[in-house]
Amino acid sequence: MLRRPVQTICLVVLGVFLSLARPAIVSAAPATQPASGAAKATIAVFTLKQALSESPPEEGLPIFEQPGTTLRQFTSRLKKAAEDPNVKAVVLLDEGGMLGFAQVEEMRQSLKAVRDAGKDVYVHADYVRMLQFPLYAGATRLSIVPTGDLLVYGFSMEVPFLRGMLDKIGAQPQFITCGAYKSAAEIFMRSEPSKEAEEMYNWLADGLFDGLVRQIAEGRRVDAAKAKEWIDKGIYTAESAKAAGLIDAVEHRQEFEAMLKQKYGGEVAFDKKYGLPAQPKIDFANPFAVFQILGEAMAGGAKRKPMSANQVAVVYVDGMILPGKAQPSIFGGGGAFSSDIRKALDQAAEDSAVKAVVLRVDSQGGSAVASEIIRDATLRVKAKKPIIVSMGNVAGSGGYYVSSGVDTIFADETTITGSIGVVSGKLVTTPMWQKVGITFKDYRRGAMSGVLSSSTPFTDAERAALQKWMDDVYVVFKKHVTDVRGDRLKKPIDDLAGGRVFTGKQALELGLVDKIGTLNDAIAHVASTAKLGKDYDVRVIPEPKNFIQKMMEEGGAGPQDTQHVKVGSSLVDLARPFLQQLDPSRVTSVEKALRALDLMRTESVIMWMPEATR
Repeated sequence: MLRRPVQTICLVVLGVFLSLARPAIVSAAPATQPASGAAKATIAVFTLKQALSESPPEEGLPIFEQPGTTLRQFTSRLKKAAEDPNVKAVVLLDEGGMLGFAQVEEMRQSLKAVRDAGKDVYVHADYVRMLQFPLYAGATRLSIVPTGDLLVYGFSMEVPFLRGMLDKIGAQPQFITCGAYKSAAEIFMRSEPSKEAEEMYNWLADGLFDGLVRQIAEGRRVDAAKAKEWIDKGIYTAESAKAAGLIDAVEHRQEFEAMLKQKYGGEVAFDKKYGLPAQPKIDFANPFAVFQILGEAMAGGAKRKPMSANQVAVVYVDGMILPGKAQPSIFGGGGAFSSDIRKALDQAAEDSAVKAVVLRVDSQGGSAVASEIIRDATLRVKAKKPIIVSMGNVAGSGGYYVSSGVDTIFADETTITGSIGVVSGKLVTTPMWQKVGITFKDYRRGAMSGVLSSSTPFTDAERAALQKWMDDVYVVFKKHVTDVRGDRLKKPIDDLAGGRVFTGKQALELGLVDKIGTLNDAIAHVASTAKLGKDYDVRVIPEPKNFIQKMMEEGGAGPQDTQHVKVGSSLVDLARPFLQQLDPSRVTSVEKALRALDLMRTESVIMWMPEATR
């Protein structure tokens, strides 16, 4: 580990290098470059070229390209364009961006707001895929390059089953669940889904498909039957898509730009950075200004506009829910760590400027203990100020658990949620080691000392004790839900729990969530509850750190501040050589399953739902 003096030397060397190799930065340009005259027409250009994240990425140095954007940052820029009288139209360029089901919904609403403001939305793409089409279908005009393709053949979901692989390597799965629909253990125990899991995945697929059909039909102003007919045919060239009415034009990018200039006038300004934060100006004559940049970075970044005394805080639960504190790393790291989120919620509860809180959840769950810690922190906020939940693409199992303490839950129609249940188990690996000639001898003390050992299967007594433990956690989970939701639940809790998974729309009909809406809708709702009117700022807690701050934290970490959980390395690394040549989506699905299994080794009882690869 680097220590402070060494870090200081490294930063000085870095500063000298940067001052010689790159121009210095002396001032910032406006967030949106005005043309010569305030009234000049602007076309705001947005580019989708990567996946949109939920929680904010760590900030880079000002002189480098900044990291990817979040869903809320993107939709906030669209909202600004909708309200800006100088913006005459919005252009959305597709350069390979990928979105989840719920993210498509949130983006659709933002584009609809632009159109409701009387402004046209133009989309141009090289090609369009199934999940992109419901978003782009709502544009004023959608065009694709000649010979480009439009693939709208529906969607498929795949759930991995690892039992055959485990049998081949000699690992014996031993798992226990609470709830017949809790399918997380099935991926290790079975080679195909149970009857209950089959039923559940079918109602989930029906809900997601119905949402896609409705979105396409609304966007292209056709009935649902026509939208289904388009999907059943599925594969189109740009030319055949236009003939069938799925798109409006076939053209290259330069023809697309010429059309816009002709419509809005040759002097129209195309603003490709509309709504982005101010970017630094470069001074080639000053080789020392870079030290100011580094100093600002170490101090927490350049000065930002002061926030008002009325703030809505957004706290993210993004990724697998894990116990403890995330390890500082300049390379980032996935996971929603309970200590970090508890600290953020406690900060929001105590900060007098924060008048309301939104907990944004995009998680398949994880540790039961960590989920309880996060939920408990939401109750402390709830005792002092309004707090609601906004669900993203997924908020299931532990993701629903952390949401269960608040009075109002927002979800998108295609959010995947529910999965109220718990799972525990282990792999018995003794036969696997015997295949390569390695044996072990156990020396145990205590009747239950082997309950989580990988050497032997569960005894009847161990299985009974573990089941009792899980049942207790399951009862708590269900009670948390019924205590807060009460008579809003449309069925008895046992008919909604048991691991059953629902779309957001289905969950609304069953009383598991309260409203269909986006993150921005949730923010507006909680601001209204707190009687803030429209005069408030939105603040992310904790504030993302930049590259220099992360490096200082990582380098200065001592034994006292390195408590964290590293999940998913051993089993995933073991399996990857056998999996890496397979197709990426399936590899990702299997890796996530193995990460959950690795978490189970340390947590014993977890709240997690498997991901259906799409």
